[in-house]
Amino acid sequence: MKGIRKGVSGMITLTGRAVDKIRELMEGRGPDEQALRIFIRPGGCTGFTYGLALDAARDGDHVFDVKGVQVLVDPDSLELVDGSEVDYVDDFTGQGFRINNPNAVSTCGCGSSFRTATRAGQPGSCE
Repeated sequence: MKGIRKGVSGMITLTGRAVDKIRELMEGRGPDEQALRIFIRPGGCTGFTYGLALDAARDGDHVFDVKGVQVLVDPDSLELVDGSEVDYVDDFTGQGFRINNPNAVSTCGCGSSFRTATRAGQPGSCE
């Protein structure tokens, strides 16, 4: 596909638990849901919120092959999550994906909202 960037200017990693869960979620899905998209939206109590979805690559996406799983990140989001690790946890606090983002200088208690040293986003409700 024209305009897709093969993971040359950034890095995203996945833990083994995350890879296993993503593969499980992809089972039986169509070709438009065979990659993990990581994206950032303005909002949340700290300024930006994380988003994860099963998707297909789009023009301009950075595409990473991580342990056999395709990870897609748009250029604007990559600036905010470059170097991050996606994990899947299932413990007494709940289950789900968690993003360990080295760029976040402040996060909220819910763990899905953050800001960086250079970008504050648009703080709002975590709902």
